[in-house]
Amino acid sequence: MKGLTILNNPFLNKGTAFTKEEREQYELVGMLPSKVQTLQQQAEQAYAQYLSKPADLEKRIFLMNIFDTNRTLFYKLMGQHLVEFMPVVYDPVVADSIEQYNEIFVRPQDAAFLSIDAPEDIKATLKNAAAGRDIRLIVVTDAEGILGMGDWGVNGVDIAIGKLMVYTAAAGINPAQVLPVSIDAGTNNQELLNNPLYLGNSHERVSGDRYYDFIDQFVNAADELFPELLLHWEDFGRGNAATILEKYQDKLTTFNDDIQGTGIVVLAGIFGALNISKDKLTDQKVITFGAGTAGVGIANILLEEMIRQGLSEEEARQHFYLVDKQGLLFEDTEDLTPGQKPFVRKRSEFANATELNNLDAIVKTIHPTIMIGTSTQPGAFTEEIVKEMASHTERPVIFPLSNPTKLAEATAADLIKWTDGKALIGTGIPAGDVTYKGITYQIGQGNNALMYPGLGLGLIASTATRVNSEILSQASRALGGLVDAEQPGAPVLPSVAKITEFSERIAEVVAQSVVDQKLNREPITDIKKAVADAKWTPEYRDLEIK
Repeated sequence: MKGLTILNNPFLNKGTAFTKEEREQYELVGMLPSKVQTLQQQAEQAYAQYLSKPADLEKRIFLMNIFDTNRTLFYKLMGQHLVEFMPVVYDPVVADSIEQYNEIFVRPQDAAFLSIDAPEDIKATLKNAAAGRDIRLIVVTDAEGILGMGDWGVNGVDIAIGKLMVYTAAAGINPAQVLPVSIDAGTNNQELLNNPLYLGNSHERVSGDRYYDFIDQFVNAADELFPELLLHWEDFGRGNAATILEKYQDKLTTFNDDIQGTGIVVLAGIFGALNISKDKLTDQKVITFGAGTAGVGIANILLEEMIRQGLSEEEARQHFYLVDKQGLLFEDTEDLTPGQKPFVRKRSEFANATELNNLDAIVKTIHPTIMIGTSTQPGAFTEEIVKEMASHTERPVIFPLSNPTKLAEATAADLIKWTDGKALIGTGIPAGDVTYKGITYQIGQGNNALMYPGLGLGLIASTATRVNSEILSQASRALGGLVDAEQPGAPVLPSVAKITEFSERIAEVVAQSVVDQKLNREPITDIKKAVADAKWTPEYRDLEIK
């Protein structure tokens, strides 16, 4: 492998940092400007170019060009500007990229594209995309249920690519060992079907047995090709996400970030809030407003933790009230999903059951202590609702998690004002500090990126064979325990700015839980060393070319 082949390989390319000796050895003489730059010089030059771009989408396209040509430089740059770059390479700017994917497509960014119309190509596709690399982590999406956006077909591959970027930038997972996978099962997005530039299968989504058979073939092929794989499911539709997770979670190392990742970050935020309020989880009444994949996933994680803390399952379920577009979910509510059914309530529990079809009436009846929003209904947590909630609990825990900003159930500033500074808040989007009556309130962001990078690193470093609720609980406790409960205005979750620090801590806790449960594939005697050894850093290395 020499010359242009190396320059076109983002895992090997060093650009102008190739030394004179390397240029001679790999037949690169004359193919680059004469000056040999350091990685830091390249990063400074690239950042100056980044700053010259006037719009966020242009900045993202510029960064993706670096990603396509030089992974080491990309992650060096991102590591130096992580808080600034995360919203650009991932949420919220990734939404613009997804919407314009067909118009701005240049390169596939080393993703594997699996078409439901060609199941016979699954194994070859994965093998081709891996190109001989030792794949340890796959993020796979069929993009039916992108939060806040819905069904975006093959365009949703940008979600998998962006998620893997955060894994590497935040936790040091080797970018040569990851693979984004798009399952193109068609789309029900009429805008895409009508777009002659659409790059995916231009037919309605395939469902039922044919869909699940395809998923099964994908899982089997991935498991065979990559025996040390962590499989991360992302943005599957509410009708499929839980079904897929339940089928495979006891068979291989896998988790669903929308179901479990969101849930364990919210649990961590609630641990942080309760550390501040000095209350017990088992005393809380929880309303989940928006009972889709994320809402049900959160409820399940909180339920499991209540059981872990001593309640029976029957007792624990009495603490939950799921609310969707129909209102409070009852046994006779139509079109219940499999995930919703275990949480339904009996109408006989309420004298005013027929009136519980809106959040206002439900809050007045139930008197929740925790209210979580995953509804994508902007402004749903109104002043009247929030004040009613606060009148029945000293420190209301309110998490308006829907994103982007325009879909949030409430703003942090309003929640602080309406509760006279008493609310303990976690938002789905970054929120600035709020100063109220002389106290500056820091607002915790319920961002899955606080959790999944460290979780993934811990699972990979410990050679975990499974992901279970005990591992997830320990990860939540580690994250929630980072809150300074005695600080006035303390956030319920740590800042994304410290993500690289606490991702390593979470990884160590996760790895310890894996080893304690004897779920590790290979023997591990030193947890800290195992995690440190698994981390990749963006530095130029000698090329290992056979």
